[in-house]
Amino acid sequence: MTEKIWLSLAHMGGSEQKYIQEAFETNWVVPLGPNVNAFEGQLRTYLGGEKPVVALSSGTAAIHLALIQLGVGYGDEVICQSFTFAASANPIAYLGAKPVFVDSEVHTWNMSPRLLETAIVDRKEKTGRFPKAIIPVHLYGMPASMDGIMTVAERYGIPVVEDAAEALGSSYKGRKCGTFGRFGVLSFNGNKIITTSGGGALVCPTEEAAAETVFLATQARDEAPHYQHSRIGYNYRLSNVSAGIGRGQMEILPLRILRRREINSLYRKAFEEIKGISFQTEPNGDYHSNYWLSTLIVDPEDTGGVTREDIRLACDRANIETRPLWKPMHIQPVFSSAPFYGDGTSERLFRDGLCLPSGSSLTDEDIARVISVIRQALRH
Repeated sequence: MTEKIWLSLAHMGGSEQKYIQEAFETNWVVPLGPNVNAFEGQLRTYLGGEKPVVALSSGTAAIHLALIQLGVGYGDEVICQSFTFAASANPIAYLGAKPVFVDSEVHTWNMSPRLLETAIVDRKEKTGRFPKAIIPVHLYGMPASMDGIMTVAERYGIPVVEDAAEALGSSYKGRKCGTFGRFGVLSFNGNKIITTSGGGALVCPTEEAAAETVFLATQARDEAPHYQHSRIGYNYRLSNVSAGIGRGQMEILPLRILRRREINSLYRKAFEEIKGISFQTEPNGDYHSNYWLSTLIVDPEDTGGVTREDIRLACDRANIETRPLWKPMHIQPVFSSAPFYGDGTSERLFRDGLCLPSGSSLTDEDIARVISVIRQALRH
């Protein structure tokens, strides 16, 4: 059998081992230390230097701590993009709050500012209260329409938790994703554009918020000679060993973004003349995507009846990993009773969309093999 082509594997740069070894040699193998501090500094500088960054165990943990600091509690409502991974919405439920899902706009696949406002107004009418927070997502690295989202959020005084877990290196109007909201969320899971094996970070509005994040992430231990706790805390800090991987990864982040965008261009060029195949695309020069995953849409009306599922199964038989686009949260069984404001956009994308192998370690020959299998499927 031919070698497996994976969707998005971790891709080391070479210097990660140096920082890991340094952690072992100095016995900093705990959830704090020089690597953690340096990694946070690298992230802060990369994002523009204004906002402090706290390294955590996951992007999910980052969303959870952001919502806590925004005062989200039992019975509150939080607006969340429906077209996303479950980790964007699960922390709402951790707090006993209720998600309210909003559909996507066609040109970015991300939260529709128009439907966001519809949801806010309707929730106020139905409950007498505004939602406590808004969670837009930069899906597959594509920036959301942040001007529109922030304008609506500010109009009603609702803070934004910006889920940039898939969008490190993406930017909107020259500003890095993760820096628009009150809080920003990053992920360094093993399949992301850079990785710490598992990990994430919270981009904070102030030094005080960063200190509060560290406090909550380290079991909320009060200052005392003994172990004393006045508040509930969490074990959410990133380890110094994992942060060492992150330090090395940050050194080659621009190369990883460049390669992901090159792979995206290879796919586009291969299918530009084929009817019924389209891609998630930057709407204009305001949007710069890291193209973490290259994603295509298959329109069976123009492909002679060939569907997304036909292509997925053809790739599977050829030992190529692909994946349907995210199943929207509002049609997930666990959230089936949650309010939803939409027009069918995310359901159509889920039905017809496919994520293609996009890892930066893939060669041009690997991409050519994927293209060949898809072309064969389309001919049949």
